[in-house]
This record gives sequence, structure tokens and C-alpha cells, in this order.
Amino acid sequence: MKRTTFLVSALAFSVVASGALAKVPEAQVNRLGQDLTPMGSEKAGEGDIPAWTGGLATVPSNVSYKPGDKLANPFASDPIKFTVTGQNADQYSDILTPGYAAMLKAYPSYKMNVYETRRTCAFPDKFYEANKRNAAVGELVGGGSGISEAIFGSPFPIANNALEMIWNHTLRYRSFKAVRQFAAAPVTRGGDYTLQIVQDEAILTWSDPTAQRAEDLDNISIYYIANTIAPARAAGNVILVYEALNAEVQPRQAWQYSPGTRRVRRAPNIAYDNPGTNSDGLSTSDSFDGYNGAPDRYDWTFLGKNVRLVSANAYDGESTPYADYLQALHLNQDKVRYEKRRVWEFEAKLRPDTRHVYSRRVYHNEEDAWQMSTVELYDGRGQLWRVQEMHQIQRYNVPLCGSAGEIVYDLQAGRYLALALQNEEPPVNYFADELDKSRYTPNAIRQLGVR
Repeated sequence: MKRTTFLVSALAFSVVASGALAKVPEAQVNRLGQDLTPMGSEKAGEGDIPAWTGGLATVPSNVSYKPGDKLANPFASDPIKFTVTGQNADQYSDILTPGYAAMLKAYPSYKMNVYETRRTCAFPDKFYEANKRNAAVGELVGGGSGISEAIFGSPFPIANNALEMIWNHTLRYRSFKAVRQFAAAPVTRGGDYTLQIVQDEAILTWSDPTAQRAEDLDNISIYYIANTIAPARAAGNVILVYEALNAEVQPRQAWQYSPGTRRVRRAPNIAYDNPGTNSDGLSTSDSFDGYNGAPDRYDWTFLGKNVRLVSANAYDGESTPYADYLQALHLNQDKVRYEKRRVWEFEAKLRPDTRHVYSRRVYHNEEDAWQMSTVELYDGRGQLWRVQEMHQIQRYNVPLCGSAGEIVYDLQAGRYLALALQNEEPPVNYFADELDKSRYTPNAIRQLGVR
């Protein structure tokens, strides 16, 4: 059933044409932590969706955990409630995104095991405090190209339009300084793949606890380094990115070190619809992490808020060895958990005066995390081309509600890309206090590269 919730009745959900949007009235701000969760989602339950009662903010009592451990599944005993297949998909059409409906139609072996909805998302108290402040002061500037006044939390926890929603996803909490190792696997139609292993790290300045407002960040929301370490033919390729907070002031800056040339070069191609790093042409640079970068090539429109199936509490998937997880045509769907969740839905349509390989993108943004759950990506003819899926997981050891990998299914090629996988990699270090901005320079990445 289609449902639309207007959180601020005086303001319509629409694209901001120019200038700054008026701030949220105090009466609406005060709803955070009351009938709305501190993230701006509906606290109350709805059908199979329970009320939010705080999420998993600490290690649950039914699992064993010590620092450095993989996260155990606190819901390992949950039974499958029902399974959606190509044969019964019509029965569940109201909770299927167009992308999932297309997957079920394209691949007879594809299925979706649906479990009890567990609203586990939780974040640090400081993040919630920032949300309440941001709701009162945060503004879009530059026609939606940047953020003013807000800091640390969701810039727009009570969102008024699709642009604010995409910024909530882009600037969602992923800690302040983090180091990880992940795997990427472009999987052929026959199920073959070569794992690409990447060590990346970031200073997410938006989450700097010492910053007071967006204007304190020198227009950089993230300092990012990615170093490919395997396979041997790709090892030593390093990228450095300064992610812009306002592309109108200064677009993203990027550099790349190639061991073949032993040079660091500016890399303006690491943006928009250029092929994503380690993607084998199956994804674009701005599709990484669901969506990243400037929103300026699209017109953004809010579509509604609906109950959909999304991948959530992905503990089993993340603990599955790659050989059992990565299969022909699609993941081992017995290892993917789906739940009914409320999602914000909005679309991006390519502006007539610009270009991108995707003419239209439809986003389904899970309400408790402001994280993309699924995306439909359309080609220049308006045909569905790719389906993107992000697997949500509550990292109760931090706490934060984030991603346990992302998948891009190319329906036209019958191939897919599995990206940002942690299955056989060391746990992410979300408290990498040793990282310093001085490390994020073109000269520094030259030292990281294999020569």
C-alpha cells in the first residue's frame, strides 16, 4: 500500500530550485525523540513493523563479543516467515521494489527469504543530539549543491525534499576515522570471479566532534585513500579523494598513483559516470556506497514513503565465505536476510543540459538509518539496466547502522558486482585515531604504491 508522510505540513516535498530552504519549525524539531525517533523515522510500529525502542546500541546479551571479533548474529534462531520467488511474486507486489520484481522475473533461481523485522538501528547519543540541532539550523545552499550550518549528525533529520534525503545518505554517520580492508568481485554470468582486495581509510570530517558547523570544514567532508593490494596485476594502484561539501564552491578533487608510470596524476575521472574503481565496468564512480558526490546532474523528486522488503541485519551474509556467497547470476540468497521496512522513495532524472549513463535513478532509503537500501538504475532509453542492493547491518560494537556490502546486478549483461565485502576480511577499525590529515596528500599516496 502506497503511503506518503508529510513531516512538515507547511512545506511540500519538492526539489529546491535555488537558494536556501527555510529551517524546520521548533514544534517539528521537538518531535525528534518523541513520536519520531532521533533519526526522524516513525517511532510507532505498523503491521509487521514493530515500534522502535532504541535499537541495538550495545552488544546484545545473547552473543559473545570482544574487540577484534566478527559480529555474531543475535537473531540466528529467527525462522523464515515466507519466501518470495518468481512464481509467487505477484502476491507480494505491494512490498517489492521494481528492482526486486525485475530480479525475480529475470532469474528463476532468485528468491527472497523474509524474516521478522528487527529495528536494530542505533547511533551514538552525540549523533542524536546533533540531529536535533541540525533540524533547526541546517540549510541547503547553492541550489542543493551544498550544506550550511549543520554538522556531525544527519543534516536534515526531518527532510523536506529529495535533495535533503540524498544528503542524509551521503553524510550519514560512519564514525570519524576509519580503516578497513574489503573485497570486490566482478562475477561473470557463469559464476567466475577474481577477488580484488582493497585497503581503504577515511577521515570523515563531517563527523569531527570538534567542528561546530559545516563552514568549519574547508569544503571537504571526507579525506579518502584506497589502495588496491590484490591481485598482483592491480596491486599498487592508489587513489586519493577530497570529497567536496559544496561542489559549486569546489568540485571533488582526486589523484591516482599508478605503479606502471610511478606517477601521481590528477584524476577528474573519479566522479559521476566514469567506471568505478575495481568495478570491471559494472558500476559508476558515483554509485559507490549507494550514491556519492555532487547531486548537480539530476533533478530530484520525492515519490512517497512505502513499506518494502530490504536487506537488513545482514550478519549471516557477512560471515559466509566468498566461495559459498558468490554464485552465478546472483548471491547465494539463502545467506541474505530480508525484512519489511519503511523507506523514503525518491528519483533522480538527468537534467537535459548534462550527461550521465543513467538517465533515471530511483532510490529506496531505509528510514531508521538514512541509508540506501536498493536503487533502480535506468539507461538512456529509459530501460531498467542495473539493480543496486545495499545490505544493512547494525554494528552494535560502535554503535552505528551501516553497510555489510553492496551488490550491483547488471540485468542486461547477466553479470554482477559485489563490492565492499567484509566476509573474509579483518573487522573494520572505526576508531582509527592515528589517522591525520597530513597523510592525505599526493606525495603520501606515492609512498603507498607498489613500485
